[in-house]
Amino acid sequence: MRSRAAAVFVLALCLKVVGPAYASDEPDLIFKKSTVWKFLTPDHKLATYAIDDPIVAGVACHFTVPEKGGVSGWLGVAEEVSDVSLACRQVGPVEIKENFEQGEEMFRQGRSFMFKKMRIVRGCDIKRNVLVYMVYSDKLIEGSPKNSTSTVPLMPWGTVEPPRCGDYLSD
Repeated sequence: MRSRAAAVFVLALCLKVVGPAYASDEPDLIFKKSTVWKFLTPDHKLATYAIDDPIVAGVACHFTVPEKGGVSGWLGVAEEVSDVSLACRQVGPVEIKENFEQGEEMFRQGRSFMFKKMRIVRGCDIKRNVLVYMVYSDKLIEGSPKNSTSTVPLMPWGTVEPPRCGDYLSD
């Protein structure tokens, strides 16, 4: 029984170290701000990151997540809370590189030692030609109702006309 628990622990540690991001590269840390001071261990913080949409050039998302400090945060075993804010914007001419499905995952990051994941998914409001991004977290057993949504109206950039996001939706 101990060997099985040890194997699960090692596997979980490997998954945490090797694969926190899924559909995109690691996000860029913009800054962190301490929110709760901890004696002799790391403080609780809010961390703001940036990520480029891997299949939509010209769109970037920024998200802020809480990071637990203390002993459990220092050891990397703390389960992070599900509070995440999200803002996505057009930052250049938009080029959609491939077709995508409504609600397709564009980024995933582990938020606990093993069981919780934060996900950013993408969709298209065809009528308004707007990309819609939603962030939420889920657990192996149950999800969280906490979420945030951001929209990116596809606009001309200089003389470059924007694509119609509906033209890139998979059937």
